[in-house]
Amino acid sequence: MGPNTTVPPSDIVRLLAEGEMRDCQLAPQGSNYTYFVTIGDRKGRSVRAVYKPRKGEAPLWDFPEGTLYLREFLAYRLSEALGWGLVPYTVTRDGKFGVGSVQLFVETDPQASYFTLRESHPDRVQQLCVFDVIANNADRKASHCLLGLDGRVWGIDHGITFHWENKLRTVIWDYAGRPVPEWIARDIARLAEGMETPGGFRDEMADWLSQPEVEAFCRRVEGMLQRPVFPYPGPRRSVPWPWM
Repeated sequence: MGPNTTVPPSDIVRLLAEGEMRDCQLAPQGSNYTYFVTIGDRKGRSVRAVYKPRKGEAPLWDFPEGTLYLREFLAYRLSEALGWGLVPYTVTRDGKFGVGSVQLFVETDPQASYFTLRESHPDRVQQLCVFDVIANNADRKASHCLLGLDGRVWGIDHGITFHWENKLRTVIWDYAGRPVPEWIARDIARLAEGMETPGGFRDEMADWLSQPEVEAFCRRVEGMLQRPVFPYPGPRRSVPWPWM
């Protein structure tokens, strides 16, 4: 991960949240304003990160205005609650252009995407598929599946997730109708059990999302437990555009 390897994992989240934001460069593509930044501390340590300010979010008719950065953060927190480590370290904080999400930048293989990873990393891709179902990801493009230079698979760009209506749009439909592996189902069961405890992921979601969104998330988790099967595409548009 380039300069990020100089920072112990235990310190990365604190550095992302509290370090000085430098070298803010606008990304050349995307419907929302996204910046590549360097974040450093007084010890001379630095990490590269992706900063998505709330002010740079393009309004969407179906998502509450100014909430996409929060959904980026909650996707990371969901990944951690599952114990899957699918989403790079992410925090919310104030930055050069106001409050937003800040996510660790991962150095990746530019030739890799979902269409290569489904053969080489099927277990990780199945995790991503289930993650998208319960997060209700409306934008799982093939290019949102990354292969880090360390050989680890990551998922990014989770700004349009956690809606109360079914919005699942993804390129990962290869497993439709197949049983979800037991080891993935066990992690979902553990997540569901933890949501019932005070301070669990359900309470954390309630700090950021509306009550209908939290309740819909809980129904998706329960549905996955009651019928642990990869879903089929629905009658509405089920693939994002562009799909890469």
